Amino acid sequence: MRPEERLAQRGGAVELLRLPALAFSLAARTRGWLYDRRALPITRVSVPVVSIGNITTGGTGKTPLCAAIVRMLASRGFKPGLLSRGYGAAAGELNDEALVLEQLLPGVPHVQDKDRIAGARQLIAQGVTAIVLDDGFQHRRLARDLDLVLVDATRPFGLAGVAGRAPVRALLPRGLLREPPTALRRADGIVITRCEALDARAIEELERELGTIAPGRPIVRARLKACDWRDERNASHALATLAGREVDLVSALGNPAAFEATVRATGVIVRDHRVFRDHHRYSAADLEGLPARGRVLATSQKDAVKLAPLGIAFRALATEIELMSGAHVLDVLLDSLARPREAVPRG
Repeated sequence: MRPEERLAQRGGAVELLRLPALAFSLAARTRGWLYDRRALPITRVSVPVVSIGNITTGGTGKTPLCAAIVRMLASRGFKPGLLSRGYGAAAGELNDEALVLEQLLPGVPHVQDKDRIAGARQLIAQGVTAIVLDDGFQHRRLARDLDLVLVDATRPFGLAGVAGRAPVRALLPRGLLREPPTALRRADGIVITRCEALDARAIEELERELGTIAPGRPIVRARLKACDWRDERNASHALATLAGREVDLVSALGNPAAFEATVRATGVIVRDHRVFRDHHRYSAADLEGLPARGRVLATSQKDAVKLAPLGIAFRALATEIELMSGAHVLDVLLDSLARPREAVPRG
């Protein structure tokens, strides 16, 4: 059982985690209070910063939204660059999200640095005129001009409901919240992702709740759109090539259930799904017995960059974020950014 599956249960020893969660909540609230009152330093750099983040751990679609925002900035005359912490990366290497972004955005500068201020300055020295900060909502040391916060429609506050009961809504380590939901009030825009997984009524109910938690924050609806299948050489194959075929899935994602639902929606028949922890580094032993005879091994873009070096055949589902409503919100927010001046690299 994955950790988030255990946390989604109620009762038993897991409830003992409510005490450290209370301490975590106090620490998060105190930290936020200090930043709100500028008691902790916030550094502004010389180019606009757009932060893409969330209030939970796990996957909400940040990587495809980062790619979309980079393209939108480029269309407005900016030279965008990507900045991230590099969670899970080995020394001197890019992590899996960065490898995916490298494929999606060839030639776009990307710096991974635990010190995001130093990383921002590196990008500016490379001539970047706008920075997209990946997973930056909680990293408040670096000032940002826009804060876009993603909420996964299937697990808005981190955990899924079990046996028809309301989901557990708690901060780490009892739940998957990094901050209290009221932190959404800092957002300039809220993007609800994976809207394709719920019916319109459920999305409307979620929007109403978010409107109560963070009054006045504009809301955008988005879905993850399947584009094509990519093989181990990153060659493209139409979605129809696997329609009706049996596949075995392998993934190491923050929300594997949502990924499986996206795969099923393409028309394939999922027979097995071997799930690993998010950011897992694969070995050949992890894939023993996969795929079964007559089936195709399928995976995600994020996993494909780690499976390709193993020399195995697979198909990775390429996706992109598609705005369903509220696209004008992002246009207005991005249009509000100061237009770039010609960047002068620092020596």
